[in-house]
Amino acid sequence: MGQKVLSREYPPWPLPAVGVLVIANSMTLLIKRAFQPSAGKWSIPGGVIELGEKVEDAARREVREEVGLEIDNLKLLGVYDNVVRDNNGNVRYHYVIIEYLAKAKSTNIKPSIEVAEYRWVTLEEIDELDTTVSLRELIRIYKNDIVNYMEKI
Repeated sequence: MGQKVLSREYPPWPLPAVGVLVIANSMTLLIKRAFQPSAGKWSIPGGVIELGEKVEDAARREVREEVGLEIDNLKLLGVYDNVVRDNNGNVRYHYVIIEYLAKAKSTNIKPSIEVAEYRWVTLEEIDELDTTVSLRELIRIYKNDIVNYMEKI
């Protein structure tokens, strides 16, 4: 018997996912999401961890799939919940996201269909963009860690 595919919308439990703040030349890679959740918002590469996949492997895979980059020097940044409710208050999406910092091995982006647009920005420029709430919170909470990481790579 085949495995049942769990819908990401209205899931019966939270879905484990990764997000990767990709750094190159003291700049951060942002992508504008083409699909829900958060379509049209600036965010970072990431997605759901596949069954049997190690978390760091999922981070590398998601970056490779979404923007065509290889990454290294992964550093765990933090873990948070991203809960999106519908107009009736029901949980439409619930991800537990494991966030990483990573260094891009190149800056030659090959965006997938999941990416409407991309750009390399400074941390200060992120405030000027229409980002996901979770990205704004990530930068606010971990800004010092991100700056320290940039200085070391």
